[in-house]
Amino acid sequence: MSLILETSRLKMRSFQDSDIQTFAAYRSEPDVAKYQSWDAPYPIEQATNLVKAVRATQPGTVGEWYQVALERKEGNELIGDCAFHILADEPQQAEIGYTLASKYQGYGYATEAVTRLLDYLFGELNLHRVRATCDVDNLASSKLLERIGMRREAHFVENIWFKGQWGSEYLYALLRSEWILSSDSASNIFS
Repeated sequence: MSLILETSRLKMRSFQDSDIQTFAAYRSEPDVAKYQSWDAPYPIEQATNLVKAVRATQPGTVGEWYQVALERKEGNELIGDCAFHILADEPQQAEIGYTLASKYQGYGYATEAVTRLLDYLFGELNLHRVRATCDVDNLASSKLLERIGMRREAHFVENIWFKGQWGSEYLYALLRSEWILSSDSASNIFS
């Protein structure tokens, strides 16, 4: 089963083999990889394996991450991806993540994509709670999460060994009831 979500400027869809080169290229950008779990450069073999694994996974499979390709409607360019997974130990909750090629950062694409992803998770999958973590130094990510209405629930100090040093993280979360009440999403969630 493939997944297709749309926004005014983006088509959010399942990954295709034709995405592999571009996917590996933006994940190889040092500024893109800085706060992510992978290192740059991102090998083409790793991109190929991830795309194949995602294509073999059904969206919303409990315990499995699912990557969604972000394609600009104008020009059909792959510009990044969003990911989510339903928590294995708590299947009414999910965690999300997102990545954008540096060329497309700062234009509201990530906000647009994450907002639509939340509409899908709360509206179509009827989840209770969605969470996200980000490095405390990743100001753009923490601002995005706050802008879409997520609440900072925790500040973990040096809780993760990350790229050769101890890192600190923020934990954000949002309840379905809060999402429905928010003025920007209430009319979108069930449309």
